[in-house]
Order: sequence, then structure tokens, then C-alpha cells
Amino acid sequence: MEQIICLAMGYVFGLFQTGFIYGRSKGIDIRQHGSGNSGSTNALRVMGVKAGLIVFMGDFLKTVIPCFLVRILFRSQPGYIYVLILCAGFGVILGHNFPFYLKFKGGKGIAATAGIMFSLDWRLTAVCLLAFVLIVAVTRYVSLGSLVVSAIFLCWNIYFGHLGAYGLAPEAIPQFYAVSAVIAAMAFWRHRANIVRLVQGRENKVGAKKKSE
Repeated sequence: MEQIICLAMGYVFGLFQTGFIYGRSKGIDIRQHGSGNSGSTNALRVMGVKAGLIVFMGDFLKTVIPCFLVRILFRSQPGYIYVLILCAGFGVILGHNFPFYLKFKGGKGIAATAGIMFSLDWRLTAVCLLAFVLIVAVTRYVSLGSLVVSAIFLCWNIYFGHLGAYGLAPEAIPQFYAVSAVIAAMAFWRHRANIVRLVQGRENKVGAKKKSE
């Protein structure tokens, strides 16, 4: 029941579509431009650096807030707290990616995933931030950086969960692994078109003119 509550709470927070709202304030529907999603990368491409940063921070914070609330509401369950944080974060990703009031057309959930990382472990956040910056700086592929970071997120949680770093109850460990895997899988699934373009050498680079889909 706690997992369902956290998932539902996260979904409600995820419905705050920062990119869509910011775009509307500028007189455009972000989903009608660029890649067609409402995330920070498309906001950056369509409306510039300032818009990209604002949208990223909005999507990041809408994940951090419910994860923080989970820590308070379920502090009496320390053996499950990190599972519940992941559930809340995954709920945000679902709300962000599939907002019912926008015909389930949202973003790809990477900024929300960053919010989950921050809520779990600052060391994970630092490693993923460094990896993302290096990959994008060298390749100029934001999608590649996002995919690598998602893979690191999953590997980190499995490794440190196995070591007992998060104080998980024995019965909570499989759930921790499973939700982590679903979050990473969602990132790859939402980037499936990007993966095809990366393989074909047609993926859009930061600062380059958008190629045809």
C-alpha cells in the first residue's frame, strides 16, 4: 500500500509540466517544435539556454519535493524508505512522461531521474553529473549522456544495495533492484528513437541544426 501511495503522489507532482507551462508563457506549445516532447533538452533546443535551465530545474525539483516528503511521512520505516523514494520518483516520471491532460504526451524523464539520484545519494549524483558533462562535452549527444547516466544509476543501485549501503531490509532489496531497473528501462524506452539515430549517425548534436527525423 505504501508503494502505491508514493507512486500516486509522485504522479501528481509529475503532472506539473514545466516545459509546457514555460512554453505557453512565451506563446508556444513546446510539443509542436523540435523533437515534440516537453522536456528540458527540447526546451533548450527550441527556446534557448535560459529556458532549458528553467525547465530542467522545474522538473528536477518536482521530483526532489515528493521524495523529501516520503522521507518525512515514512521515516518510521527505515528499511523501506529508499524503495518508497524510488516509487515516488518513478511516479513523477510517469506523470511527466504521460500527463493525462496533455493526451499522455510529455517528456522523457531524465531531469526527473536526476531528481531521484539527488534524493538517493549525493555521491551517485556527482558521478552521474560528471559522466553526463564529459560525454556531452566530447560527443555533443545529450541523448547518449542521458542513456549512460541511466545505466550508471541502475548499476550503482544494484552494487551499493548489495553492499548494504542503504540499510535496506532483506525483503526490500529485490524491490529496490526492480524499481531501479524499471526507471532505467523507461529512460531507454523513451530514447528508443534516439538510439536508432545514434546507431545510424543521424542523432542531433547540441548546437547543431536539427536533422530530419
